[in-house]
Amino acid sequence: MEREEETYEMKGGRVLAGADLDALADEAERGYDPAQFSRSPGRPGRPRMGSAPAVVLPVRLHPQLDAAVKRRAAIESTSVSELVRQAVKLYLEADTSAPTFASSADLERLADEAEAGYPVPAITPKPRARPRAQVVPVRVPPELKVALESRAEADATSVSEIVRAALRDLLDDPDSDPPPAAPSSSRIQPATKGSPPVVPPRSRVRGPIEADTCRDYVVPKLKEAGWREDQIIEQYRITDGRVIKVGSKHRRADALRADYVLEYRPGVPIGVVEAKREYSTPGHGMQQAKNYAQLLDVPFAYSTNGVSIVEDDRNTGIERANLPAFPTPDILWARYREWKGIRSEAASDGLLFPFNRALHNPDGTVKEPRYYQRTAVNRAIEAILGGEKRLLLTMATGTGKTFVSMQIAWKLWNSEWIHGRRPRILYLADRNILVDQPIEREFKPAFGGDAGSPIWKLRGQAKAGREIYFGLYQQLADGGAEPNGMFRQFAPDFFDLVIVDECHRGSARAESSWRTILNHFHAATQLGMTATPKRDETANTYAYFGGRPLFEYSLAQGIEDGFLAPYRVRRVVLSPDAHGWSPDQGQLDLFGKEIPDGLYTTKDFERVVSLLSRTEAAAKHLTNYLRETDRLAKTIVFCANQEHADHMRRALHNANSDLTKQHPDYVVRIVSDEQKVGQGHLSRFADTDSEFPVIATTSELLSTGVDAPTVRNIVLFRPIGSIALFKQMIGRGTRLFPDDDKLSFEIIDYSGASALFSDPEFDGPPEQVVREEIDDEGSVVDDVVIEKIESPVEPPSSDEEGQINPDDLPEPRAKFYVDGVEVYVTAEAAYELDSQTNRLRLVEYRDLVTATVRSFFPSAIELREKWANRISRREVVDALALHGIDSDELAERTGLAAADPIDVLVHLAWNQPLATRVDRARRVRKDHADFFEAFQPAAREVLDFLLDKYAEHGISELEDPAVLQVQPFSSLGTPVEIARRFGSVTALREAQAKLAELVYVA
Repeated sequence: MEREEETYEMKGGRVLAGADLDALADEAERGYDPAQFSRSPGRPGRPRMGSAPAVVLPVRLHPQLDAAVKRRAAIESTSVSELVRQAVKLYLEADTSAPTFASSADLERLADEAEAGYPVPAITPKPRARPRAQVVPVRVPPELKVALESRAEADATSVSEIVRAALRDLLDDPDSDPPPAAPSSSRIQPATKGSPPVVPPRSRVRGPIEADTCRDYVVPKLKEAGWREDQIIEQYRITDGRVIKVGSKHRRADALRADYVLEYRPGVPIGVVEAKREYSTPGHGMQQAKNYAQLLDVPFAYSTNGVSIVEDDRNTGIERANLPAFPTPDILWARYREWKGIRSEAASDGLLFPFNRALHNPDGTVKEPRYYQRTAVNRAIEAILGGEKRLLLTMATGTGKTFVSMQIAWKLWNSEWIHGRRPRILYLADRNILVDQPIEREFKPAFGGDAGSPIWKLRGQAKAGREIYFGLYQQLADGGAEPNGMFRQFAPDFFDLVIVDECHRGSARAESSWRTILNHFHAATQLGMTATPKRDETANTYAYFGGRPLFEYSLAQGIEDGFLAPYRVRRVVLSPDAHGWSPDQGQLDLFGKEIPDGLYTTKDFERVVSLLSRTEAAAKHLTNYLRETDRLAKTIVFCANQEHADHMRRALHNANSDLTKQHPDYVVRIVSDEQKVGQGHLSRFADTDSEFPVIATTSELLSTGVDAPTVRNIVLFRPIGSIALFKQMIGRGTRLFPDDDKLSFEIIDYSGASALFSDPEFDGPPEQVVREEIDDEGSVVDDVVIEKIESPVEPPSSDEEGQINPDDLPEPRAKFYVDGVEVYVTAEAAYELDSQTNRLRLVEYRDLVTATVRSFFPSAIELREKWANRISRREVVDALALHGIDSDELAERTGLAAADPIDVLVHLAWNQPLATRVDRARRVRKDHADFFEAFQPAAREVLDFLLDKYAEHGISELEDPAVLQVQPFSSLGTPVEIARRFGSVTALREAQAKLAELVYVA
């Protein structure tokens, strides 16, 4: 008697036909369990499979592998889906194959087909129970799912097996492999005489994967050399991966990871190991290892294939091959000390003292130093304990100078490097916020804040019983009982270390108060901290602190590493700034004062002459920009002075009356004159959980010491006389805040400062610079793309340290207030930083597409050939994305929404005639009628619908199986019924693939 076919109800009322638990037993025999079936509530005996959206891929993972994935996700503060996507992309790019099994399909294949409603074959009776597999829902882009399915079909394996293999490669976790499977009771038969055996995952034809090399060879050899597990840091994450803006979205480039970093003590790396597959040459990973070693500031790089070891020694400049073993920890440490010149045991002990781990990230994890912060701390410790007296660290705003200062103080304080006692340290700054924030955020958590704390803030009189002092140079110079300054209450040799924060702001000028204090404590080691690189105006600062910084970490490097936000520049030129403004003969200002004749330019505005209509035009323009982007984007507007900040606040308040009537604090002024009111506004503005205030106008108060990570717009509406001040201002926007999707920021420049202080070497050029022309209402009337923009204003004069800016100039005897002047924006330009070349590129999107496409492909023919293939098309899409071109947004941004992306690309790059998707669909029907005629009418109806879907929405409609579940296909029946029109699931898929191919042949 013929067995009756069982059916199972699924979500949405679909029926799974032809598959039962026996059909899943084959997968269970390989160590995976059919436990993804669940009982339908209220309908006993009717198991069903949970369905998922098209973008959710159900992946079967053995419990050990599932646990390993979750461990890695927790360590990296990311999601399981992100790890899977990363692993699969790397795996698909590599020349590897997942193992081939002898069965017709495994659980993943069956589950995928069941989700689409296709019939699947029953196999054999259910075997004995196996350990349960975990069904992990993974969100993947549709195109990645398509690529996985194609690879699975090509390798005669399953999607799940590919994902598992990819994860094993990525994780390199010996606990991630499943236990050996029991003997099979299904159709998987043992190899018979003369037949090839089934190849297990860890014994691929091409040799062991890198994870196998690491697990089976590298770690054992390191342990044989005496390295403990806690000294071998695997998959050491060095960078986060650069943030790349693609259209309106952001993505990250791949993070840099070393296979292994060897630490002599926690936080003191001394070597890097890169492992490659056994069939690779031993030195195949050497260039990679040397790059990582240079970033980590270590002299030893190793590359191995598990059989032989190659060493590069930066101390000798020699690369040695065929090493029989790794050096022992003590031998490598001795060689490291020789390279660093560490001769005293005190210096060695200070360097090896652990980093402070009292600070925590928002998610509760310990705040570990980033690679460059470790380097900065370690170099400072080495130099100080080595006897150097004047030192300098240059680190861009937002890279953690205060955290580095705390760690340096922590290690020195615990090293008792001064004659067996704890050193006395003075932390010197010029603003309260630069003292209060370090005390509360870094030093108190590290050193303690109770009555017995070593921390003391100087407030008017000296106190000799503490060890870590914080002081404002103004108070030290002017306050206290000593008429010549409170600092004289301390003996010249009282402090052992003086840390000078923002030392570029005058500490090195011979006549400055800072210099007087530093000279008094000349016996102390003095460490300067600055965000400003060595330029003409900072030459004296650098000379005082030794001439060359111990370590420099630039804004450009921080952006490249993914620790800082990339930026774009929007330069807006107002007519008075472009041409100057002259009053009419005998013209009176608003208060009846006659305005002297002359040509007034940017440096005069808001100091000598206040053009109120200029302020209003800028406010309208900024408001229009925010309306087009995000009206709740935190914005700082730097104005010429406190009065100008109030004028700008009022103009913005009125320009946004629809919001300010509901939220009076939408725009606020934050200046020193506001005192407690301003401090309250500042606290709420910097609070990441506070929506208001949104716009803060200021003069200079917010230029430093303010940690507001959600700031997306930095507006420059004032002349700037110092590159240091300019860097501090733009530094307010460099912090990342992924929780609010703050991954980049915009500089909107009305004063020309971004051109005057352009510093691509340190800052990196901006991703984008835009120049626009606007009218007196602040509306853009023309987009002008200019490759080189001449500044409309002259650089203001400054002294040798660049400290004289317009705020420091004496106010004129009379200030004139003028209204009613016609003001318009003459031009606005945008430039963008290319993530590949680190050079400026034009914002004109069409020009960008043209230049990028033609740089990749010599002809339209070659591009079309690559686009026609689904796999190589993905490569093209990824390459374009790295240069800021999103294929999904291409048509929209160029105004060519009816065309296929390939036609838009060749049209822009080679000016070929532009065809629409409707044109392509029409040509497919006309030129390939024989293809349609090969099918029965019922199947042709499906193909016609698919082609219509392509014409309406694009190629994804031909490649996404989920399209069969929506209209008009759902009117034809369930997916299983649609598949029967073609005879089988395979035939349907082949027809879809062929139709997609013909679309690009047409």
